Amino acid sequence: MSKITADHLARRACIYIRQSTPDQVRHNLESQRLQYSLADRARGLGWQDVDVIDEDLGISGAGTRRPGFERLLRALCNGQVGAVFSVEASRLARNGRDWHTLLEFCSIVGALLIDADTTYDPRLTNDRLLLGMKGTISEMEIATFRERAQSALRQKAERGALVRRVPIGYVKGTDDQIEKDPDVRIASTVELIFRKFTELGSARQVFFWLDRNQIQMPVARGPETSREVVWQPARYHAVHSILKNPVYAGAYTYGQSKTTVRLEDGQKRVCRSKQPRQEDWAVLITEHHEGYIDWDAYRSNQAVIADNENAKSASVRGSVRQGGAILAGLLRCGHCGAKLLAQSPRPGVIRYQCSGYVLNRDHPCCVMFGGLRADRLVSEQLLGCLAPLGTEAAIEAMESLQGGSDERVRQKALALEQARYDVTRARRQYDAVDPANRLVAAELERRWNLALAEEARVEAELAALQQRRESPLTDEQKRKLLDFARDLPSLWDDALTSPEHKKRLLRIALKEIVVTSEGETIRFVLHWQGGDHTQTEFSKIRAGRHRYVTDDEVVETVRALARIEPDARIAALLNRNRKPTAHGKTWTARHVCSLRCNHKIEVYREGERQSRGEVSVSETADILGVTQTTVLRLIRLKRLKATQICPNAPWILRRVDVEQWVADRNEPTTPPTETSGQMSLEIP
Repeated sequence: MSKITADHLARRACIYIRQSTPDQVRHNLESQRLQYSLADRARGLGWQDVDVIDEDLGISGAGTRRPGFERLLRALCNGQVGAVFSVEASRLARNGRDWHTLLEFCSIVGALLIDADTTYDPRLTNDRLLLGMKGTISEMEIATFRERAQSALRQKAERGALVRRVPIGYVKGTDDQIEKDPDVRIASTVELIFRKFTELGSARQVFFWLDRNQIQMPVARGPETSREVVWQPARYHAVHSILKNPVYAGAYTYGQSKTTVRLEDGQKRVCRSKQPRQEDWAVLITEHHEGYIDWDAYRSNQAVIADNENAKSASVRGSVRQGGAILAGLLRCGHCGAKLLAQSPRPGVIRYQCSGYVLNRDHPCCVMFGGLRADRLVSEQLLGCLAPLGTEAAIEAMESLQGGSDERVRQKALALEQARYDVTRARRQYDAVDPANRLVAAELERRWNLALAEEARVEAELAALQQRRESPLTDEQKRKLLDFARDLPSLWDDALTSPEHKKRLLRIALKEIVVTSEGETIRFVLHWQGGDHTQTEFSKIRAGRHRYVTDDEVVETVRALARIEPDARIAALLNRNRKPTAHGKTWTARHVCSLRCNHKIEVYREGERQSRGEVSVSETADILGVTQTTVLRLIRLKRLKATQICPNAPWILRRVDVEQWVADRNEPTTPPTETSGQMSLEIP
């Protein structure tokens, strides 16, 4: 008895076609023909309306989203399908959920399932049992295949022999061994990227340097067996990929990515994610092949890259950014462990504040202080460590300038050699073509002209670089550089010194700085890269004041000097005693005048000192009829009473004391030159 009825034939017949991978779609053509031939079988069984569903060619049936299968289920639910044709159960589904959903829908609407041999009616118990067993076998089949394949791959990977695709800079050698690319230009470019990262400490800065110097990067295209290397302008993603890839450190890895499966909108979704921790990698074999850097350098580079991730700024230092706050990213609160944020309320003002308070207003503000004094304090600590290395650093800087020029010249020279090869190859192709075949000859001639233009461009760039390289530094520039090296504070404070360079130096020397607030004191604990720790502190600025405040001692000195000297003389005395202004500058008459106005100190008036009965050294000498030197000697011997406001200030005597001394004296005005204990020299 036939299971196909008139009701089935009145509805549509759906031919479901699927192949698991795009590679099967391209190469397994016989399987496609076999599945498409089911349409002829459906017409032979009596169906007039045949719908071929082939949207799922190249899509796995293991549970991922399949638009063709979803369309089949919708048609079944609408009662439009009388039979579903497929070569075998594995084509319809490779997982139990999809398979049993299809059986349930076919059972409800009375649709048949027909493969290459048999017709099944899901409403019949025996057929339902058979179909269920076929679905289970199909599911187990793919699970077994997957386990076997994964086990074989893992075993081969543990030997370091599973090499699918090598990155740029490497090629597959005999027996799938990883070997350095023999192309000198490719290898030197990869080496240059690692050298510049060691110098600049940032993948982004390496990209900017390559782009600024117009150094191209190699990019591999096509399958591994016949890949083509194309030279393109530098891209950040390409630079970052090279720096992150452990293959360049001579290591073999397997299992860096992790596969997770989750349900989204009722559909199975397979997601792959990178596992950043090396402990989570399935296989790691160091010293597997020749690397461009060693494993320790690779790990150090990864630590620097991780520290530069600004998205994780709560736990890492972050990359060097623009701005005058040179301690940004290095400060950590010693009370709550949060990072200190750098703020600039207005131009020229820097403030560091605990991020716990900024992000959560309920959190108390552990630490907040002005940044300029803190920057100066830490800079002095750094300069103290670098002072013995100044001259050596200057010599290395001059060598690096020459070396940097040599690197650019070398890259351009290799690019020129490549361009000349391209010109020769284009010429050979043009010479080999039949001149009468103008369609081909014209195109080859155009390529030849493009190669010649590229050669001329690279040759001009190389000539310009070589001309600049002839004298990168003059003797005068070298002398100034050595002078700066001997006086690092001047170089550090120079207006042309970039804050980014200061930040980079601080990050090379320091891991982090732990800050605590204790009363009116801010305490810093500097953690150096070598493992040492240094503690320093400074006092807070009281409320209502600012950092540019003249010392109280200087104010009192000016207050006293203003009673005996004009502003110009006061400025000279303060400079002679090395008392700078609040801004660290030398004093002028205008500065003294401003200080007096701020502290309500009266200006010196002519004759004011005489009105108080005070006389100077010169006036005293006139009264006594001696020289000023004699008066100073009497003051030193404490024969005359005199006062001095500060060192180098004029001596002030009272007229009454001088006159009294004259009236009471019993000795000659000139003090004796011999003492009681001194023997006299008798000349016969």
